[in-house]
Amino acid sequence: MTYEQKITHDVDFWKFKILQKQSLFNQVTDTVQKKINSYIPEKVHHAITTAIKQMVKAVLFGSTFTTSKPILNLTLMHREALIKQKIENYKKTGAAEGGITGAGGFLMSLADFPILLGIKMKMLFDIAAVYGYDVKDYRERLFILHIFQLAFSSKEEGKNIFVKMQDWDNQAHQLPTNIDEFDWLTFQQQYRDYIDLAKLAQMLPFVGAAVGAVANYKLIEKLGTTAMMSYRMRYFNLEHAVLSDQKLVENKPGKN
Repeated sequence: MTYEQKITHDVDFWKFKILQKQSLFNQVTDTVQKKINSYIPEKVHHAITTAIKQMVKAVLFGSTFTTSKPILNLTLMHREALIKQKIENYKKTGAAEGGITGAGGFLMSLADFPILLGIKMKMLFDIAAVYGYDVKDYRERLFILHIFQLAFSSKEEGKNIFVKMQDWDNQAHQLPTNIDEFDWLTFQQQYRDYIDLAKLAQMLPFVGAAVGAVANYKLIEKLGTTAMMSYRMRYFNLEHAVLSDQKLVENKPGKN
């Protein structure tokens, strides 16, 4: 069995889990997360919303994360070996940062939120580059934001996001060529409604220090897995499209 054949089963199972009906456990988890969210002061919500808004603008309009050039001429297996190592490094970085800020009390935990956002985004840009995608193209940045949202959204919202991502390379050609024409504000508002509710527990008294390191480690791990599965899905979609085109040429009338 080739490497591609092996991970095809992983991708199929990942798709199945995303599209299956929400379990009772997930419903309870969503309820608990919303309850935790209700304990957070309004000024904290405002600060988080501002941080997310600035991060989305930085991803779409800025060059903060565009330092990595796309890596070409590598097999998928070699690309993913590099990516797995990068994810491990980011998990350790995030855990160390979360442990320090979690132990530092409310204000330090509040500062952790934009820092963690930056760590996650940098990881996604690095992953995109290793898979060979040029993040200077804003449509690739939009795909990164969709990965981000998919990783931390509710079950139902995740299905909607996944549908948008399934045929990305065909749909991307229909997006505005001018980044200013994209409705980034609506995207930011939807993102704010669902992102990282569990992470807010770090800001609560007495539990922040315990939550910090573990939460960051797990959140980065989940994001890294979602990113790998998302790019694998694109890889297999493109591979299938190429094979289909080849068959069309071979079956073209008059071709010997």
